[in-house]
Amino acid sequence: MSTETKAAAGRDASRIHNIGYRSYDGPRLGRAYARRSLFSQTLRGSFGLGRSAKSKVLPMLLFGVMALVAAILVAVSMAAPDASKLVVKYTSYAIYLQAVIGLFIAAQAPQAVSRDLRFKTVPLYFSRPIEHADYVVAKFAATASALFILAGAPLLILYVGSLLAKFDFADQTKWFGQGLVSVALLSVLFAGLGLVMAALTPRRGFGVAAVIALLTITYGAVSTVQAIAWETGSEGAVQWLGLFSPITLIDGVQTAFLGATSAFPGGEGPGAGVGVVYLIVVLALVAGSYAVLMRRYRRVGL
Repeated sequence: MSTETKAAAGRDASRIHNIGYRSYDGPRLGRAYARRSLFSQTLRGSFGLGRSAKSKVLPMLLFGVMALVAAILVAVSMAAPDASKLVVKYTSYAIYLQAVIGLFIAAQAPQAVSRDLRFKTVPLYFSRPIEHADYVVAKFAATASALFILAGAPLLILYVGSLLAKFDFADQTKWFGQGLVSVALLSVLFAGLGLVMAALTPRRGFGVAAVIALLTITYGAVSTVQAIAWETGSEGAVQWLGLFSPITLIDGVQTAFLGATSAFPGGEGPGAGVGVVYLIVVLALVAGSYAVLMRRYRRVGL
């Protein structure tokens, strides 16, 4: 083959073809828009919105259970002969329904992060003007918001019901506000811990099991040891044992600062001094969850 023939063949092989792609001249919406979109998508997905009908069944069922129990409690409170307040405190509602909340976060935390890991789409997010912190903050905020809606909506039902029953407005408003603060703290803590457990594995089933184990086993173990300590006369140890379970941490904080009645054995929760330790541990767990998620996504986002 002559030199000219070889050169022509080389030119043919390196020819650039126009296959119809068009350039984009519109506005670049940037990181803030991407962050909001990721937040909205994750929040909607937590309740199955925008997904298949099958995906809506569990979150909507759990939301319905939370709301229905609140409505029943309102009806019972109004039917009582000497009714002057609700039969359950706002701060106690999430503690009593912790199994429903735990099942929700166990199901939805893997949905928020595991699919991106399993299908290896995380690097695609970071190929655009979005940073690791944007992804983590959006997922964290959306999951916490979903939990707040799940646990906060029943409190609103209780509050509206109490006003319809003409209970004392000032007291109900104060207690309702305390309940919302407690639920907000619970939502952030559970969201952080749930996302950390789910982000450790791309397999959704393993993520669900890990979250359930973290919330259920720790609570069962701590409650059992607290009961033993109470029965054996070691009442002072009960409040310190509460530091080792997420739900008892929330119980301790709201007992110390929000006027809640403790679910600890004997109903004796921590005072303000020990409550500060509880609050520090909660904040440390939230900050630690964020740090672990950031480290995790710096690795998988390459």
